[in-house]
Amino acid sequence: MSKINWNYIKIIGLVVLVSFLFAFSNQRNKTRKVSEPKITFLGENKLFITDDNVSKLLIQNQEPVSQLPKDIIDLNELESALKSNPMIKTAEVFMSVNGELSAEIEQKRPIARVNTNESYYIDDEGGFMPLSYNYAARVMLVTGNIEKNDLKTVFEFAKAVDSDDFLKKHIIEVRQNDDKTIDFKIRKSDFTVHVGTLKNLEKKINNFKAFYQKALEDQILDDYARVNLKFDKQVICTKK
Repeated sequence: MSKINWNYIKIIGLVVLVSFLFAFSNQRNKTRKVSEPKITFLGENKLFITDDNVSKLLIQNQEPVSQLPKDIIDLNELESALKSNPMIKTAEVFMSVNGELSAEIEQKRPIARVNTNESYYIDDEGGFMPLSYNYAARVMLVTGNIEKNDLKTVFEFAKAVDSDDFLKKHIIEVRQNDDKTIDFKIRKSDFTVHVGTLKNLEKKINNFKAFYQKALEDQILDDYARVNLKFDKQVICTKK
């Protein structure tokens, strides 16, 4: 009669026990409910969309993710839902092994507000951004003949203003005319500045800055009704 190898039996038993515990733990982990999402806003602010707004977007199969087991959570689907919101620029969703769900959100940044037959922002990438119930951005106003699907010209000018401290401080309204030329108005003065097309825009802006500083020193800013920058080598002024 052969001798029983108890060490061999112990090893087999240990392997079976470990496998059982791993399978049990893995199954329990899969069915674990997801925690309430931890929402982090990246960048400058979280002015236009709130934690509650984001939580309402974190829905799968018409149920809040915090009520679902972690093994059925589709992170890509949740990211797509967040990115579909026109206030959100980028979004990433993560989940830890113990079911803690985290979302990192970067909001869009408006640089101009269109006010024609409808109102909306233009963001810093030239895209459409709706107005927010939570916050109104203090950005320059854009009026005139503007189509939502053709923001190229006003965006290019708004981007130039946004990157220039002098223009950002002084320009309060921009108008796009029917021929896509640009006019603008400045703070504390009632004359109109005609830029024309955006060709040689940097030169035109420098011409306006030189005109403004000289007219301010001479205290004659209020004497003008129109300032024409159309010709990049000179500034033509029309008095009242």
